Amino acid sequence: MKIEIPQPFNSKEEDVKNVIAPAALEVNPNYLRLGDIVSKTLFVFTYPRYLSTGWFDSIINLPNLLDVSVFVHPVDTTTALKQLRKKVTQIESQLSERDDKGLVRDPVLETAYQDIENLRDQLQQAQEKLFNVGVYVTIYAKTVDELNKLEEQVISILDSQMVYAKPAIFQHIEGFISTMPTGQDKLAIYTPLNTNPASSLFPFVSTDLTSDTGVLYGINRFNNSLVIFDRFSLENANQVVFAKAGAGKSYATKLEILRSLMMGIDIMVIDPENEYQRLAEAVGGSVLKISLTSKTSINPLDIPIVPKGEDPADVFKSHILNLAGLLKLMVGQITPEEDALLDRAITETYASRGITADVEDFSKIEPPLLEDLQTVLENIEGGQSLASRLYKFTKGTYAGFANKPTNVDIKNRLVVFSIRDLEEELRPIAVYIVLNFVWNLIRSELKKRILIIDEAWWMMKYPDSASFLFSLAKRCRKYYLGLTTITQNVEDFLNSQYGQPIITNSSLQLLLKQAPSAIGVLEKTFSLSEIEKGLLSQADVGEGLFLVGLKHVALKIVASYFEDKTITTNPEQLLEMEQEKSS
Repeated sequence: MKIEIPQPFNSKEEDVKNVIAPAALEVNPNYLRLGDIVSKTLFVFTYPRYLSTGWFDSIINLPNLLDVSVFVHPVDTTTALKQLRKKVTQIESQLSERDDKGLVRDPVLETAYQDIENLRDQLQQAQEKLFNVGVYVTIYAKTVDELNKLEEQVISILDSQMVYAKPAIFQHIEGFISTMPTGQDKLAIYTPLNTNPASSLFPFVSTDLTSDTGVLYGINRFNNSLVIFDRFSLENANQVVFAKAGAGKSYATKLEILRSLMMGIDIMVIDPENEYQRLAEAVGGSVLKISLTSKTSINPLDIPIVPKGEDPADVFKSHILNLAGLLKLMVGQITPEEDALLDRAITETYASRGITADVEDFSKIEPPLLEDLQTVLENIEGGQSLASRLYKFTKGTYAGFANKPTNVDIKNRLVVFSIRDLEEELRPIAVYIVLNFVWNLIRSELKKRILIIDEAWWMMKYPDSASFLFSLAKRCRKYYLGLTTITQNVEDFLNSQYGQPIITNSSLQLLLKQAPSAIGVLEKTFSLSEIEKGLLSQADVGEGLFLVGLKHVALKIVASYFEDKTITTNPEQLLEMEQEKSS
């Protein structure tokens, strides 16, 4: 049947209707044709015994074009109680009849009896209300085949949750009108639902995270509100970022860096892949390259500046403990005897330069180098093995890396330590040295800062470096520092004995698209719901979950045009920009 739509020209309002409306509707038993597109309406007719919050999100968030209408008609409580009383009487009669015949008990009837009795109690006590609920979904496509495939997809998604739907055969025009924004329920196909399951249909189940201060992290995917948050307003400003390769974790972090710089926050980054160099150059930051042949060097034996109000002896002893952890990374596994020898050698090396726990000002004393420690070890009985293992860092292949005086100037507001050109074996050691150096500077001056460690799983592979990272996460709050740890190897990070404590000491978590193998681990760690697991496994680049305490927000990271040009690492975009420059 084809319905010609009249074309009135009586008023401006009629002209608008004429522009919006198609020239004609073709009504078929299984679909409608509206101009160049086809549509059909599905209605939900059966629900499971329990409905979890957000179960309908999988339909609402489909990328396809569809219209959804939910009609909720309140039922008078008195009428509902009368109907339920009749239903209970019927079920009791059936149960009694089965008992008289000596039949085996029927769990379905018994469960129905219990559910109705519970509902009667809740209605009588005004804890619940009853509603007649109609749920209609109108789907659209360019061809009938595409429409049928989309219908199968929607029904399959609902079937997986034990929610069953049917197409409104011979009533598609009524269904189409019912899903228009006119509030007309032409289908009138209802299912009785009490308050709890009816409320699970509410499409906006996401928490708002919008405040007057802080930086913009992205857009709430469920209600399009802005996710603006100040990480320094929490009990600690630490953050962990988990995502698979290419999911946008570095992109999100660089966006936060740009926006934090505008808020007057200083940033320091440990960059294993040179991903932050373009950003640093664009904003006038400093890039310090750490490699075997680089002119930039950090002496791990530098004595830290003593912060105001702290005991120089405590600072010195704490530094020796950190240095011992670094040396264990360098020389590998050591025995308890060698551990004691190493501690003695470190103390004697500093003493040879007049540096002891009794000295109150270390700033005017030139610190020793790693080769000085090696010399002391060679002259201590039993220390020759440790000295020989240090050789490659003093005079061997790695000599240019950690055996020079410090010549680093980090007075800039954005400082990037690039370790890309270092061999993979040296990266955990380099990160440890840089972190210790940065930590000493942070302690010396109280200032709002963020320290970002990309690919932190490298440090988690070694107990000493993982322990040092954990101590940073615990103590940085006192020094107005926010620590951000980024990793793509979730299992490696969490398998470390310090992985879970680092997460516990981080008030913010950003979870982007995850590999299927990591979903289960994250579910247990962050208590994710089934809906949230689905979001992480199906997320596009730059989409995920933003967790602040008990608040979980579905986040989409959005950058402005100029921000995107500054921080992108997409090879295609970079090539286009290079071609634009050369043309």
